[in-house]
Amino acid sequence: MERYYSFNTYLRKIFKERVHKISINAGFRCPNLDGTKSLTGCIFCNNDAFSQKYDKNLSQIENVRKQIFDTIQFFLSSKRFKNIKKFIAYFQSYSNTYADLESLKNVFDIVKEFPQIVGISVSTRPDCIDIEKLKLINSYSDRYLIWIEYGMQTSDDKLLKWLNRNHTYEDFVSAVELTKKFDKINIAAHLIIGLPQQDVIKDAKEVTKLGLNGVKLHNLHVLKNTLLEQLYYQNKVKILDIDEYVDAVCKFLEHIPNDVVILRLVSSAKKELLVAPQWMNNKNNLIKMLQEKLELLDSYQGKYCEKKFCFL
Repeated sequence: MERYYSFNTYLRKIFKERVHKISINAGFRCPNLDGTKSLTGCIFCNNDAFSQKYDKNLSQIENVRKQIFDTIQFFLSSKRFKNIKKFIAYFQSYSNTYADLESLKNVFDIVKEFPQIVGISVSTRPDCIDIEKLKLINSYSDRYLIWIEYGMQTSDDKLLKWLNRNHTYEDFVSAVELTKKFDKINIAAHLIIGLPQQDVIKDAKEVTKLGLNGVKLHNLHVLKNTLLEQLYYQNKVKILDIDEYVDAVCKFLEHIPNDVVILRLVSSAKKELLVAPQWMNNKNNLIKMLQEKLELLDSYQGKYCEKKFCFL
């Protein structure tokens, strides 16, 4: 029995087979790094920890094309993953709507060259979207499954300020409401679990109230060359151990509808850039512990949420 609505389950329901997400670094930038909002960025952010390599000797279009091609070829030639033949192009690194419309269209159009791609997912900040960009993203919905992933992180403005996000929770709400004008665009929120004095139930209730399609969970973690690393070594921030994190995730899941897709349960990062916690890169163990905890509690996603949808 699956006690939460995983992204894998969701995709199998639609495509009847396993689908892999291709992480793409399209070379976009971020207003929180280029001086528009800030020069230092979010205190936790080091895109090198999860981004594909961006080859400065290639153009932006050539980079995107190469990253998609290389990833698809790897899977098609792999004995272990030979059954994976469908992919979602995931524009992940930095803010993937932080550009003019022509540049965005040129990048997104690359996916049309690959018949194996069945979906497009765009990760961005809630203050980097407008109606014209949403119209562009929506224009791909006749051919592809479409997701847009907004960096909500928390519903607490004080914590957003602590994270140096340089946007408010209301900015996130406004982005969601604008995106809802396009019913073929699925909306997901990136949410950090483990922030100081965080109320995860309040965050869950906000997710429920907004009617989001999905949530991607991140554990607060420390990467090298970040402001959070300095705070960590100064003992000014506590990082959850795995048991604390599992407890917090269980609580969060219990308070969101069970038709909200869980795109991810925990962060990942390159080992050489991860400072803490070391447990997070053992994803299988985390999932096993979460499942066992939910079984022990006889609990499941949506247990304490009035809105219900049966997928179990």
